[in-house]
Amino acid sequence: MKPAWGRGLGLAGVAAYNWWVIVALGGHLLPGPNALFSDLESPGRADTHLLSALDVAAGVLIATGLILRGRRGATGRRPEWPWLLGFAVAGAIGGLFPYTCAEGLSTACRSAEWHLHLPTRHYVHVVSGIAEFGCVTVAVWLARRRSAGGRDPLARTAAAVAWGLLVAYPLLGASYLTDRLGALVEPIFFVCFSAMVLAELYEPAAALAGAGAEEPSGHP
Repeated sequence: MKPAWGRGLGLAGVAAYNWWVIVALGGHLLPGPNALFSDLESPGRADTHLLSALDVAAGVLIATGLILRGRRGATGRRPEWPWLLGFAVAGAIGGLFPYTCAEGLSTACRSAEWHLHLPTRHYVHVVSGIAEFGCVTVAVWLARRRSAGGRDPLARTAAAVAWGLLVAYPLLGASYLTDRLGALVEPIFFVCFSAMVLAELYEPAAALAGAGAEEPSGHP
């Protein structure tokens, strides 16, 4: 029963994590292609509290889903599992501490950010965002290594996401340095991260008998 609940809660978390889809389709909340989606949670913007709450809910639901689903995968304990858990926790922290100003839309905000003139909670969001991206990237690399050569959904997803991130990170760097097209680049990461979480949630667990033989007691 626990794995089923874990998958359900994790799926709900992924849905909440992808609130950007509604924003992009609605159009009225997104000021332009150069905005960062985190900018929409800064003070003074419409529905900022709702979007922040969705980030918190997404992180809590994904973390709970991963815990209930369990660490074991088709080949035993999964080394990427704690990193995905870290990704979820970092996302929730980012929602609790949104930007204090829209750095992607304001040069004054960006300058103040670089000169460390903004409140501490702004930098908590920055650090949590870096941790969020870093944790899931490590998770993808570990999942790709664990499933190399496989043909199952997890192996296919890890391989596809790894290639997607290989393309997306240079685009993100260019977007950040030029302050342009953030709203077009960020969704690539959201889709990749969501796919990795779902693949992890729905990977079949190892058989109980085989699992006991694979894992000596006392090992992590």
